[in-house]
Amino acid sequence: MRLRTVLATVTAGLAAATCLSAAGSANAVATRTDAADTASAHACSSSVSLDSFSDALDKTTFGGYFVGNLSALAVDKDGSLAALADRSYLFDLDARTLAPKKVVGLADENGAALDSEGLVVDRDGTRLITSETEPSVRRYSADGRILDRLPVPSSLLVSPAGRATTNQTFEGLTLLNGGRTLLASMEYALSGDTAGIVRFQTWTRTEDDHFKPSAQYAYRTDDPILGVPEVQALPDGRLLVLERGFTSGVGNTVRLYLADPHRATDTSRIENLTGQAGVRLIRKTLLTDIATCPTLGATAKQPQPNPLLDNIEGMAVTGRAKGAYQVLLVSDDNQNAVQTTRFYRLSVRVR
Repeated sequence: MRLRTVLATVTAGLAAATCLSAAGSANAVATRTDAADTASAHACSSSVSLDSFSDALDKTTFGGYFVGNLSALAVDKDGSLAALADRSYLFDLDARTLAPKKVVGLADENGAALDSEGLVVDRDGTRLITSETEPSVRRYSADGRILDRLPVPSSLLVSPAGRATTNQTFEGLTLLNGGRTLLASMEYALSGDTAGIVRFQTWTRTEDDHFKPSAQYAYRTDDPILGVPEVQALPDGRLLVLERGFTSGVGNTVRLYLADPHRATDTSRIENLTGQAGVRLIRKTLLTDIATCPTLGATAKQPQPNPLLDNIEGMAVTGRAKGAYQVLLVSDDNQNAVQTTRFYRLSVRVR
């Protein structure tokens, strides 16, 4: 009797253990499946996922300034976000909530407003800011005082001083090579260059912490109607590049690329870029078309291929987690009733 009791007890225990093991496996599979479903629901491509978006700042004001017209983003030394408006002012935003904490006005040497487009927070906390007007790159203190102005090659100046077209000049700005190199992207091609071939100008930091003009590279957009509104450097010297365009009645096109300037030809001495042999363009790989991202409930105030889309113009790499770069985008609403100030949080994986 005792032997049969023991055997019965062991058999029951094994059966229970088997049931628990099966339940545990089922729960683990369910958890993995749920996680995979969630990831799939946020995927824009195999490289990019849309974590969230926010319209919280759309058509708001702060400190007497309209919160909009945002053209560039940068991470400040204290971890907050600097957000540049192209109407010549600069916000300080909470990195988590995006709530404005401070705003300062900007101006040129004569007190005139800028068409401010590109932004870098330098290692000493000063701000390097481009203006499309001339174009120019100036260094500002955190309270908006001009500290320096960088030299710009004459060919990149707006006609008749140079070969650039008004409102199609310096849009993107980023530091690379550990802060030793500054890079600005032209939005569209120079007169005399093939449409769609955009010049990227660099400056090298000098011993006295100024910048002098250095190499220049050529980047080709997928379509001549697309411009380059923003570039951001990754630690290895490669670039995240936005291409953007707008077609009336259809909406925006916004694509994110990984670009590598390392073996590109220095085009600073080439007057016209017209597809000549021997010129190596910046290599690029499409990471995602933003139109392929899930809407996550976003709505649009005008026709768009995806209601999530708007006039995306600013970008910053805010960190890295789980092998992916955390990237923040912002759209420029142009203070227009049918456009939206929208922030997008992306996770971007690169090889």
